[in-house]
Amino acid sequence: MTGSRSAAARAVRFAHTVRHLKPVQIYARALTKLSRVRPDPAPAPPLRQPSSPWAAPVARTSSLAEGWRVRFLNAEGEIARPEQWNDPARPKLWLYNLHYFDDLGSADGARRRDLQRALVARWIDENPPPAGNGWEPYPVSLRIVNWIKWHLAGEALDAGMRDSLAMQARWQMGHVEWHLLGNHILANAKALVFAGLFFSGPEADRWLAQGLALYARELPEQILADGAHFELSPMYHAIILEDVLDLLNIARHYGCAGRGPLAGLPDIAQRMRHWLAAMTHPDGGPAFFNDAAFGIAASRAELEAYAGRLGLSPVAEPGEGVHHLTASGYVRVNRGDMAAILDVAAIGPDYLPGHAHADTLSFELSLGGERVIVNGGTSTYDPGPQREKERSTAAHSTVEIDHESSSEVWASFRVARRARITDLSIEEHDNRVSIRAAHDGYWRLPGHNVHARTWIFEANRLHVVDSVTGPCNRACARFVLAPELRLDLDENGTSGRIVTTGARTLGWNSDTPAAGPPQTWHPEFGITVATQGLVVPIAGGKSRVSFEW
Repeated sequence: MTGSRSAAARAVRFAHTVRHLKPVQIYARALTKLSRVRPDPAPAPPLRQPSSPWAAPVARTSSLAEGWRVRFLNAEGEIARPEQWNDPARPKLWLYNLHYFDDLGSADGARRRDLQRALVARWIDENPPPAGNGWEPYPVSLRIVNWIKWHLAGEALDAGMRDSLAMQARWQMGHVEWHLLGNHILANAKALVFAGLFFSGPEADRWLAQGLALYARELPEQILADGAHFELSPMYHAIILEDVLDLLNIARHYGCAGRGPLAGLPDIAQRMRHWLAAMTHPDGGPAFFNDAAFGIAASRAELEAYAGRLGLSPVAEPGEGVHHLTASGYVRVNRGDMAAILDVAAIGPDYLPGHAHADTLSFELSLGGERVIVNGGTSTYDPGPQREKERSTAAHSTVEIDHESSSEVWASFRVARRARITDLSIEEHDNRVSIRAAHDGYWRLPGHNVHARTWIFEANRLHVVDSVTGPCNRACARFVLAPELRLDLDENGTSGRIVTTGARTLGWNSDTPAAGPPQTWHPEFGITVATQGLVVPIAGGKSRVSFEW
């Protein structure tokens, strides 16, 4: 009986997952497996002649060293033997990074020019198409762009490299990731536009036309009115903003900046930069909502410097007061040297929640340039307990009911039933701001629970008021603290202090006795940092926690 109930539960979860997919995601998966497209090793088309200078793009972190040593995602390795390109003992994402060739754009890459050139030649010899990680569409897309940017920076590709690049572009044309959509489609489009502009002639024009058609279709949906990328991950938003800047760069370089969707890139970049400014903490790093970590995307400072080199106008910092990003659903509140970023958003597009976490009604708080209350971050995409834990509600500064997550995150990139915001109000009176929202993510539980949260901002004070309707065995409000902060609880557990590394003190108090259990924070892939949480039980359906500084 237990096994049959478990199988039934899995079937229900699967049904709630696939019912949101677009038809193209289903049939394209089958077509991908049946694809008859074969690699075409014909010689590359001639190169297109540029019409204006190439601006220096964002520099990458070095990842290649003598002795064929490499480092990705905070894990060391080597690429000394052909079989290491597809080492089954390595995580998939680590192997993907091996095939991206980001090191070609590193700040100190000129010192490794011979090593880089040898690795490109080795990749061509040791990765015959179409087998292996290197021929999967996403690594192909990123590698095409990196090789072309390397050439435009002055490291001319030889004839064999250009032939390989053209073969990869032909392969990409027949392997657009319709089964995934989202940021993967944008990566495919970028590669086709880059290849189509880099080369000239009828074949290159077809690549360019396909890339531009993809952008014309996808950009209006994927970039929301407030500038957010619709997957609602600040990390992926920054990646795609860099893509937009790269596209603007290469379009100008080849005199095509006014062609089709390329003409709208300056406006898109401006909107995306405004959104990123609102979602960036005073320490310069992104807020950790959905999949987010340091060290994957370029920082906001690097992106702003790149935009400046492209002649785009500066973007103002978010000023004092409330900033409601209405299309994406986030709210930022600045008061003095306090900055809070609140998640009153959907978890992402219905048909593409792969990078979503169960973080609805969570928030992050900075004080004096230092993070105080955080979400758990992301250290892995590998399937298993760690990935599930990092996506769970328990890893975020929000309310957990009966050890369940507000959205049914499962596997590495799946979500079944998901939380939706059912109420949102923002009120400003004199020196007081009140922001209230509720979600229905727990309605699926036996108690048909609804969680509502109100943030009340006063001078040097924040009150967080949570309510849970419907019966449950246990509900608690979690506040994940940034690492190296000290949490003190008084004898009865209803008040205490949080002391920051900068010696700032926040007093806190709650209407029920709290606990300070260990938590973990994952600021980068491959990194786990011990920290603490402040956990406040919700008794009688309500709790109130106040912070004062």
